[in-house]
Amino acid sequence: MAQKFDVCIRGDGMVGRTLALLLARQRLRVGLVSHATQATDHHKDDVRAYSLNSASRDLLSSLRCWPDALHATPVQHMRVWGDDGGFTHFESPTPEGLTWIVDVPVLEAQLAEAVRYQAEITPLTAPEPAALTVVCEGRASATRAELGVNFEVLPYQQHAVAARVRCSTPHRQQALQWFHHGAQGLEILALLPLGGAHGDTASLVWSLPPERTKDMLALSADAFGIELEHASNGVLGQIALTSERAMWPLQLACADRWTGNFADGSAWALAGDAAHNIHPLAGLGLNLGLADVAELANVLKAREAKDYWRSVGDRYFMRRYERARKADMVPTWLACDGLQRLFAHPNPGVQALRNWGMNGFNSLATVKAWAMHQAMG
Repeated sequence: MAQKFDVCIRGDGMVGRTLALLLARQRLRVGLVSHATQATDHHKDDVRAYSLNSASRDLLSSLRCWPDALHATPVQHMRVWGDDGGFTHFESPTPEGLTWIVDVPVLEAQLAEAVRYQAEITPLTAPEPAALTVVCEGRASATRAELGVNFEVLPYQQHAVAARVRCSTPHRQQALQWFHHGAQGLEILALLPLGGAHGDTASLVWSLPPERTKDMLALSADAFGIELEHASNGVLGQIALTSERAMWPLQLACADRWTGNFADGSAWALAGDAAHNIHPLAGLGLNLGLADVAELANVLKAREAKDYWRSVGDRYFMRRYERARKADMVPTWLACDGLQRLFAHPNPGVQALRNWGMNGFNSLATVKAWAMHQAMG
């Protein structure tokens, strides 16, 4: 019996919905399986915001899912402070911005609306047979475990605390980050601008040692705001908590296989957090997931030109996708993990070296321009 779907996508988060829209644009029949809320989300309000680069913006804009200016705030300046006098400043070379801080609930709603009006996409409550199954279930993917894929996890001794805050000083389109060595270990604080170019709200992502995380979550809202003001050196003035606080453990992880075949011969592929996790310090997480599905869609689009006789699950396409994404991911993994480990090292000599390096980097205009180009996608 002929299969009803060309592609079945397990997971209807932002990565899964984006892939569904990309494949529907190719006139492929797509089944999109809804998945349960992630176990790490214990809170009623979604406080997440992501830093998205120009490649992600172009991709989402092509699907007419890019949020308006109030919910996709352009970053004109990025300022990073080290833990002993180090400092680096990036300034956007264009009025458009270095990156954009996107309000996750708004982006999710726009993707959901686009999916609802796409005739080639069928919502599912359970997986159905297809030539290709793409697993977009997140870091705790059940399908990945069922497939026996080895997901090598390296836990960081840190948890992320996320929230929304309001500041007495407008953010002026600045993304701010501080590295600090507290009594319990490395702390990384990021305040990302929200609410448009003239906003005074920010998304907080605070990477903390486990015990310090417990202490911060136990504080009252007012006391938490005072701690934030101290940790951010008062750069944004008084800070008031405006949401609940979310928390999740941080890890570096990667699947050893991203593609394969079920017992019946149909193909499967991993994408997004089901395939890889990195530390949020560089703000790359969702960008990497969107790059995964953009690559997979581009690989499958090649069928239209010369490989129309191949199935969408043909091993030729799966190998191309896995090779391309792993080659692109390795430098990113190494850079993010290396930066985290560099700042986590407690040795005073290493501390002096990393802060000297930040100041030296800040004075090298050509190197900074190259780094900005890479980060902007």
